Amino acid sequence: MYLRHSRIRKNGKTHIYWRLVRSVRKGTRVTQETVAQLGELDKVGRLEARALARRITGKDWGRDLFEPDEPEETVRVKFKKLRLERGRRFGDVWLWSLLWQATGLDELLGRLIPEGMEDVPWAKMAAVQVIARLCEPSSDLHIAEDWYRRTALDDLLGIPEEKVNEQRVYRALDQMLPHKTEMEKHLKERLGELFGLSYDLMLYDVTSTYFEGECLANPMAKRGHSRDQRSDCKQVCIALVVSREGVPVGYEVFDGNRVDVTTVEDIVEAMEAKYGKSGRVWVMDRGMTSEDNLEWLREGKRRYLVGTPKSELKHHEKALVDKADWKEVREGLEVKLCPGPEGEEAFVLCRSKHRQEKEKAMHQRFEARIEKALVKLENRLTKAKRPVQRWRVERQIGRLLGRNSRAAGLFQIEVMEDPSRGSKLKAQWKKDPTWAEWASLSEGCYILRTNVMDWTPEELWKTYIQLTQAEAAFQIHKSDLEIRPIWHHTADRVKAHILVCFLAYVLWKTLEQWQSRAGLGNSPRTLLEELGRIQSTDVILPTVDGRELRLRCVVQPDEAQAILIDRLGLVLPKRLRLPETVLKM
Repeated sequence: MYLRHSRIRKNGKTHIYWRLVRSVRKGTRVTQETVAQLGELDKVGRLEARALARRITGKDWGRDLFEPDEPEETVRVKFKKLRLERGRRFGDVWLWSLLWQATGLDELLGRLIPEGMEDVPWAKMAAVQVIARLCEPSSDLHIAEDWYRRTALDDLLGIPEEKVNEQRVYRALDQMLPHKTEMEKHLKERLGELFGLSYDLMLYDVTSTYFEGECLANPMAKRGHSRDQRSDCKQVCIALVVSREGVPVGYEVFDGNRVDVTTVEDIVEAMEAKYGKSGRVWVMDRGMTSEDNLEWLREGKRRYLVGTPKSELKHHEKALVDKADWKEVREGLEVKLCPGPEGEEAFVLCRSKHRQEKEKAMHQRFEARIEKALVKLENRLTKAKRPVQRWRVERQIGRLLGRNSRAAGLFQIEVMEDPSRGSKLKAQWKKDPTWAEWASLSEGCYILRTNVMDWTPEELWKTYIQLTQAEAAFQIHKSDLEIRPIWHHTADRVKAHILVCFLAYVLWKTLEQWQSRAGLGNSPRTLLEELGRIQSTDVILPTVDGRELRLRCVVQPDEAQAILIDRLGLVLPKRLRLPETVLKM
């Protein structure tokens, strides 16, 4: 990575704006990709970054872990025998450790799980679990046997690597799970304070994650609709609620065969039990929509904005045809408000030009496939030397329409005997002009349903689009945090695994909010890839009087890494305090 700048003259003064870029090869071409917009990198900007960092971290974290910069004594060293030992991964685990404390999870779990006879506080083992999920998601056995010893967490958390074993890592899950609700409440308040978040909007969606193995000891593991295309595996369903910024508010775990529409009452009541019942707006996809659910929400005086099955468009055909009252909310997209029949609800018709072009192309492609296959079928029937059973032909047609369902309604197909060909079967078809007209009218259209009557159609559409934040949360859970597959077998361990992923996602979103406010975009993975290359190492200095001095140092970051750290308002430590056991060696 390297720095690039551009000069802009404004009000007679020249401003230099910097950005961090990296070279990316795309095929035979090499292009420059902007990693972060750094602004003017002036003194005021650095002071603002420091203030932001102090507000997030709260204090000078880990001061007792770091050695002062000034040397305490002067000694003569044999430079030819100088060596390095114990290289450890530092930059990313240091940042996650800082965020673990910034969210207050260390103090909260310290209160909820008081220290007893154990060698290692369970609150610190919980931090190990979550940080491992963020840095190198893998099994608990991998954490104990490989990952932890390669990181500097023993310095940052004060847990010797020999104390981190498989049983202690597993038992940490058991200690965390009973405090799920308290952690959710705490994080909602803490992140609201840090970033001024609003919880007037609740975005709700459901996904699934699958298991490897039979999971006979887990009654929640069942086969159902798999979002991962793993219908061969048992699964559980996860319902997640996030704010309009995508910050997680809470979640629930359901049986793997639970239908989405049946989870609405449970999740709404669970969130209201934790955070109270207020004038929030619930935003849900059409998979949650049913008349019973909407009636239940209205009876409880709850406000909602939901997607609606496309079949609902049929009831608003006249409004689609009428060109009046459509409002453009952005280029290529327009909306129209249609009052409900009883005045308690409203429907928002949405029409996207880009979506219209896409659906039109899909209809044409599927129409061509069906027509081509029907011609081939007719040719086979004509050339058949033996009688073909009618049910076989009808089954082939059914499979054909099933594979191309987008245009299946266009064709009216009849299988009959043709006396002119010796009573051989023939497939006769025609296209339904009514279907074609409706398809042309409804292409690119979808409909929303709400009982929020004081918002404009533009506000309603923009709010519904924020549901993508919940979808993005699931994507990060499955790609970056690798919530799937689950290898645990008991219900409680599975729930604890999902809790660890939830906490890791909270830290992920905390870093994303921090980055955004520091002018570094909103891609934590890019930032972590850079910081992950910063290591700590022991510098061994043999002295002329026969001693060996051991200094635990942090490798100096390169220019790009230093800029990222400075932009976050942080100061990378140069030396770490050695543990007493090492000092006595």
